[in-house]
Formats: sequence, C-alpha cells, structure tokens
Amino acid sequence: MPKGTGKVIGQNKKAYHDYFIEETYEAGIVLQGTEIKSIRNGRVNLKDSYARIINGEVFLMGMHISPYEQGNRYNHDPLRVRKLLLHNKEISKLIGQTKEQGYALVPLKLYLKNGFAKVLIGLGKGKKNYDKREDLKKKEAKREIERAFKERQR
Repeated sequence: MPKGTGKVIGQNKKAYHDYFIEETYEAGIVLQGTEIKSIRNGRVNLKDSYARIINGEVFLMGMHISPYEQGNRYNHDPLRVRKLLLHNKEISKLIGQTKEQGYALVPLKLYLKNGFAKVLIGLGKGKKNYDKREDLKKKEAKREIERAFKERQR
C-alpha cells in the first residue's frame, strides 16, 4: 500500500499553502488510552501542529485530539506531545535535512491503515508571501479555465 492511503481522518490543508513539501514520510503514533477512539470518531485537528526531533526521536507537538465522551477518568490531555515511530535511517536523514535553514517537519494528514493510526509528515520549506499569492493566482486561473470549458460543453 502506498504512503498516505487509508481512511483519512484529518488533513492539514494549510501546510500546502505555507510550505513547499519536498518529501513525505509515513509514521506511526504512540497513543494513550482513549485517543484511538477519538481518532476513529474524527475528533482530530492538525491545523497548528508540527514535528520536532529531540534526542534522536521525533515528536508531534500541537495536534489536538478531543477527549472521548465516554472516557471519563481515563481521558488524556488533548494537546499532549506524542511520539512518532520512524526507522532510524529515516530519523537520521531528517536530522540532516531539518538542520538546513528554512526546513520544517509538518504533519500533512492523519489516517487509519490496517487499524493503526498513521501520520504523513512532510519535509517542507517555508513559502514567502509572494509565493503564496502566486499559488492563489494559478489556482484561480485553473478554476476559470475549468468554468469556461464547462460552459462550452453545454
């Protein structure tokens, strides 16, 4: 199965707007208690999250998983730091690449694959404001072309 396939639970659409994504990696997540039940219910927000490498391990910061309704005292902190599971080769490669100026690890989407929660993280280089405006212009032009083509079909 290729990377990023499975039942998509949450996506970080803003990541593609703010970064040029150069490479992607599939990582497992270390979860506690009722977190997987909340994920299966789709109660996840990746909007302001990012990944960081600390002591040779990759951690996901800022991902919000809402507490499970029936979880009572077994619930977790919604914004806790979660460890990501990657191979040592991938981590050492990421360490070298993130030390370069302007590169960041950004979670792109969260999905279920064979019953396990996976995160697709991307190595991204930050976009400048003029790059973002250029992308919006291209998107708008493509939309106009499709609209005109659709009108001609009628």
